[in-house]
Amino acid sequence: MEKPRLDKYLWAIRQFKTRTQATDAIDSGKVKMNNAAVKPSRSVNIADQYTIKTPAGRKTIQVTGLLHNRLGYEEAIKYYLDITPEEDKIPINALAPTFYTGKRLSKTGHPTKKQRRDLEDFLEETGG
Repeated sequence: MEKPRLDKYLWAIRQFKTRTQATDAIDSGKVKMNNAAVKPSRSVNIADQYTIKTPAGRKTIQVTGLLHNRLGYEEAIKYYLDITPEEDKIPINALAPTFYTGKRLSKTGHPTKKQRRDLEDFLEETGG
């Protein structure tokens, strides 16, 4: 059986939400093998170790099986071993358990309609 490409493998094991995000991360040098940059078309071999840097943090994985198609999380985690050092396991920010999509977090930014009405009512009561 043919070995999968690195970008497809990282997408299949759910390290990136889309294959395009995986390819972009590899091209920009955020995925390394033995501290050396790799290409998205590189073939993945069992026992390879990759360091992946995302906005959610840094992760080091070791390939334990080859996966060609995206599976559910419970199945996908059987194809790699997380060997991240303890100092890298501390999340960089609150985005750690989620995929980075570029969208803002829910409940932040503009006030909701209810919050705006409550603020208007408060300002009317205080004469402001």
